[in-house]
This record gives sequence, C-alpha cells and structure tokens, in this order.
Amino acid sequence: MLDQHTDIDQPAPTLHRCGNLFGCGDEQGTGVIREDIKDAAVNPKSADRLLHMDEIDHERLDGYLTARGHARRKLLRASGFMGALAAVQPWFAKLAQAADASASSATGSQRTDQGRVHVVESNKQTVRLGVFDATLPPILTVNSGDTISFPNTWSHFLNELQPGVSVDKLAQLRRDNPGKGPHTIIGPIAVKDAEPGDLLEIRYRKLETYTWGAVFNNPGPLGTGLLPQDFPQGQVKYLDLDLHTMKGKFSSDITVPLKPFQGTLGVAPPDGYYPPLTPGVTSSVPPGPHAGNLDLNELAEGSTLFIPVWKPGALIFTGDSHAVQGDGEINLSALETRMKDMRIQVILHKQKHFAWPIAETHTHWITLGLDKDLNTAMTLAARNAIKFLAERAKLTELDAYALCSIAASFRVTQVVDIVRGVHVMIPKTLFAAGLRRQITVV
Repeated sequence: MLDQHTDIDQPAPTLHRCGNLFGCGDEQGTGVIREDIKDAAVNPKSADRLLHMDEIDHERLDGYLTARGHARRKLLRASGFMGALAAVQPWFAKLAQAADASASSATGSQRTDQGRVHVVESNKQTVRLGVFDATLPPILTVNSGDTISFPNTWSHFLNELQPGVSVDKLAQLRRDNPGKGPHTIIGPIAVKDAEPGDLLEIRYRKLETYTWGAVFNNPGPLGTGLLPQDFPQGQVKYLDLDLHTMKGKFSSDITVPLKPFQGTLGVAPPDGYYPPLTPGVTSSVPPGPHAGNLDLNELAEGSTLFIPVWKPGALIFTGDSHAVQGDGEINLSALETRMKDMRIQVILHKQKHFAWPIAETHTHWITLGLDKDLNTAMTLAARNAIKFLAERAKLTELDAYALCSIAASFRVTQVVDIVRGVHVMIPKTLFAAGLRRQITVV
C-alpha cells in the first residue's frame, strides 16, 4: 500500500538562539520514566535488541505488571532466552512479512502492532546528490513510532562509487558538483505533527552492509581531508568485508573489525546555520544542530540519536553508509559502502527545546559540540556534557565539570566536514543502578 503524501504547512519557524543543549526553554518531563512497560522494564537501548532480553530489570518491572504479568515474568525466567524468543516470535514475523510485502514499491508501508513499517527504495525519485533539499515535497510521511526500512541504499555519487572505480574518477565527480557533498541523500521524509522545538528520537534498529567498502582521499588540489598537502596523489582502496566474522580485509595480514553505522542522518537545518546553495537547499557536508553528517561511529545498531526539530515536519534526510570509521576520519572517508538493509524507528517528543543533538548507546550518553574551530567545538561539547550531568544526575555544575575531567572521554569525531566535531563519552557505569535508571535524555 502506497502512503498518501500530504502537504505540510510551513509556518514561520521559531528558532532557538542559544548554545546550550538544554538551555533553550522549559523542558517538561525531566527524569520521568517512559510510559510504556517495555522501556520501563528494560534498559532503553537493550529494549530494541532481541539478544539483550536477558537484561530485564525484574525488580523494576514489578511495579508495572498485573498478577497475570507476574506469572508471565516467572515463565520467562524459567524458560530463558528460547522461551522469550518464542513469546515474541509472532511479532517479529509480522515485521519481516510487512517489509517483504512492500519491497517492490519505491515507498510502501504495512501496519504492525508497533506502528507502520515503511520501505523506502533508493531510486531517482527518492535520492539527491550531496544536499538536504527542504524545498522538495516529502517522499513519505510517517507517524511517531513508525519504522522505516531502507533496503539496498546507494553508494556515494548516486551509486557511482563501486569496486574498481579510480580515485581520479571520484575526484572528477566532486569537481563536477561544486558545493555539494559526495553523499547520496535519501529524503525528505516528513514526520506528522513535528514542529520547531520538538525532538526526534531515532532508534537504529538494523544496519547491514554490503560485502565491500572503499576508503579514499582525494588528490591534493581538491583540499579535502586533514593532510592534502602531504598526499597530493590521492588514493582509493577497496576492501572485502566478511559479514560473518564482521571483519574487513585491509591487506593479507591486516584485518579491521567492522562496526556499521550511518554517517549522515539529520533533519532540515535551522535558517542561517550554514549558507545555503539556494534557499532551502543546503550542502550535506557540514553537520550542525540538525545532526546530518555527524560521522559519529558510536551510532551503531542499537544506539539512539536525538535530534532537535527546526522546520515543520522535521524532514529527515539520510545517506553516507559506513562499515567502520576511526575517530577523526582524517583522510576524508570512513570505510564507505552501501546498506543492504537499514532500519530506524522514529519517535516524536513534543516541545523539548534542545539546541544540539545528543546520542545514547547501551553503555554511554554522548553529548556533541560542532564548529569550524575545533577548540570551540570542544568547548560546546564540554558545556553540553556539564548541562546534561547537572540536570539529569542532579549535580552542581562545578561537580559535573569535575566529573567530566576525571571520568568522561572527549573524542574528536571528525575534522574533514568543514564543521569539526567533538563528542563526549559519559559512561553509564559511573552511576549507581538507582540513579542510572533515573537519568534519561527525554
């Protein structure tokens, strides 16, 4: 069944003019446990992963279950993982069937108990080269809670990047498209009822790559990467990827562990953040308050990205699939590839008034700082981490400052996207179990 696309009203956006992650307005619901039983009972990220069903917090679950639920919980305890698998298998079967049934259409959807599962193919109607184009009509409109599947995504330069293509060809493609990024961008995808001031929660459900990847640096005259003057000749190197062992073959005696993630996922940026190519059309290269080309390698399967909404409908864009990337991404590229299957779930939170994206994994909360100046990016990341800890862990800002200095890790996300990034890794293990359960992003 094809989705019926509706026009989204475009009222004048209300911009948040501040640099603090949580300082743009009153935030409602701080520290409140999610309403649904699953997220109350399971670590928020583990809830999305079948293999983490053994991490149920049974003591916390007690407060949410009926007498019948107590009996069911005991059954799950007794039967272990296979019993849990059997209990949820029908739902997962429905999910798979829904995706398969709609795979033949460019954008299709089927309803499950968890909202719709939409399938968005990559084709000439759904992708653009190197831009976030907010002037286009949405290719799809989703509701909060819906899942989007992106099968067989395209590689860079509208699928021109393929094993065997020379670095000179890649460089020429970049020259032929001045101002644009190399990324093949899918979108825009609208979120029903999303308005400026809202927050999108993007849960990465599945990230499965193809069996090849490419790492390249452009010839020096293009001026890309950290050290173009040191390596003027440029290079592209193709790696075979073993998806069973999750390793890439760099050479005969060097293998690289794989950690697939989507380099670019964001929403329409706020007005004035970065000079548009034309009104409403922005390069996909620089990340910002809208997320976008974050190149944050922690956003692997099971992680979550929270993105402030700046325009009506939010307008989601994604592309730039990676098999793995080191912090910094110094030569220009990660191990660039395609996704055989990428699935995200989109959840809308009303009027949270965040100014910057924030990420969460099973083990860490991650704040971000982004700026052309790496020192400024570092400062923003630190201030956002301090605000997070002060408000969520109920610390004084001085204590949060001290805790960041001795226990948080500040990492250079990337230095090659015009706007540089720093991300702060805040370990969840710092906090006692009771406090850890109270610390929530939304």
